[in-house]
Amino acid sequence: MNTLNSDFPQRALFAAHAWLPDGWRRNVLLEWDAQGTLLRVQPDLVSAPAGVTTSAGPVIPGMPNLHSHAFQRAMAGLTEYRANPTDSFWSWRDLMYRFAARITPDDLGAIARWLYVEMLKAGYTSVCEFHYVHHAQDGRRYASPAELAQRVVGAARETGIGMTMLPVLYQYSGFGARAPRDDQRRFINTPAQLLEMIEALRETYPEQGALRYGVAPHSLRAVSQDSLRDMLNGLDAMLPGAPVHIHIAEQTAEVEACIETEGARPVQWLLDRFDVNARWCLVHATHVDAQETLALARSGAVAGLCLTTEANLGDGIFPAHDYLDAQGAFGVGSDSHIGVDWRAELRLLEYGQRLVRRERNVLASPQTAYVADRLYAGALAGGARATGRQVGALEAGARADWIVLDPQHPNLAGQTPRTWLSSVVFCEQGETPVLDVYTGGEQVIAQRRHRDETRLYADYRQTLARLLADA
Repeated sequence: MNTLNSDFPQRALFAAHAWLPDGWRRNVLLEWDAQGTLLRVQPDLVSAPAGVTTSAGPVIPGMPNLHSHAFQRAMAGLTEYRANPTDSFWSWRDLMYRFAARITPDDLGAIARWLYVEMLKAGYTSVCEFHYVHHAQDGRRYASPAELAQRVVGAARETGIGMTMLPVLYQYSGFGARAPRDDQRRFINTPAQLLEMIEALRETYPEQGALRYGVAPHSLRAVSQDSLRDMLNGLDAMLPGAPVHIHIAEQTAEVEACIETEGARPVQWLLDRFDVNARWCLVHATHVDAQETLALARSGAVAGLCLTTEANLGDGIFPAHDYLDAQGAFGVGSDSHIGVDWRAELRLLEYGQRLVRRERNVLASPQTAYVADRLYAGALAGGARATGRQVGALEAGARADWIVLDPQHPNLAGQTPRTWLSSVVFCEQGETPVLDVYTGGEQVIAQRRHRDETRLYADYRQTLARLLADA
């Protein structure tokens, strides 16, 4: 039986409407403990208890962002010109590498802090950081091997966003254990070095409610079967069951190279050789055939979809209709951060299917006719699974993370709960409907502003000015 919250009503919030696991409910009381965990969620009260704050609008769970490369926020908009007759992901990658080569630890901290402010303002309350810039600009290891990763974890703590930190194993430049390129020198580690980095991180920032660690083999082309297995074995000895994320099948050239070198398509190769289950997140599983689509859905792994980035890079369109029909798990991420808004990710997920199939409301289901409701619920559940943390739901035992919507927003005014999520996701007019944001029961966004927004934006602007001056 739950004990009474001794700090009630200080750690309590009353909402006239809240989106619970069974849908919209009225007159909901949320209570949480000092660690930021929800103790109880009580709907259908007659009225707000005395002394308890009432939310300014409808309350919905905060969205997990399952894929982020923080440093790339500072280069958003800088690659939108055709410098190559066959401009593609690969030419974009060359530009990105040149940008990554200039970033200092102080730069990375300032960029990450501002990015996480933007995420929080958009209603992302957790982020999975796929962190692969590890070393000094000349490729040598810092005195602390986790120097850059520590800056990113520190940025999450300072801004208030929950984090799953995923240090990236990057060894090779391509399939067949090809030697790394010189412009990849800041990324390269062995499995043992990567695990050492996680140990250093845990000494400085131990795991707790707002922080979890996992690993990220960058891609099949950047690791070998043996090194991937060594890393997973080492991880399980240290952190059993920790999350594992990997880039996979993002580009057709990558798929073709895997077939030529390894004799199988990337997703099928991975499923055949490793126990891919609910701890895994396969990011950019864009180019999967029908067999892989079904097998991935059955595995319990999460398909990590980053629609704004995938569209920006010309990656392709994930077979979402067939995958969701097979009950596949998915979540969304902002990846390169040319857009930082989960609503845009969900909108583009549906619109891509509409363009391919020339139909509307493609990703509705017999059980859920409203597309936004189905996609929002799916992204919450899959995103939470990818974080390896208890997030993504307003229920006892979950992290006290939520969004307060603006009931006066023009896209919500006059509507009923039945269409609120549809308007939030599919209406793009005006400022964000995200009014307030709480993480771990603490209000980090109030009236669309972060508690430390002015200072962190000034730091970001100063960092950006230096990086662009050096370009």
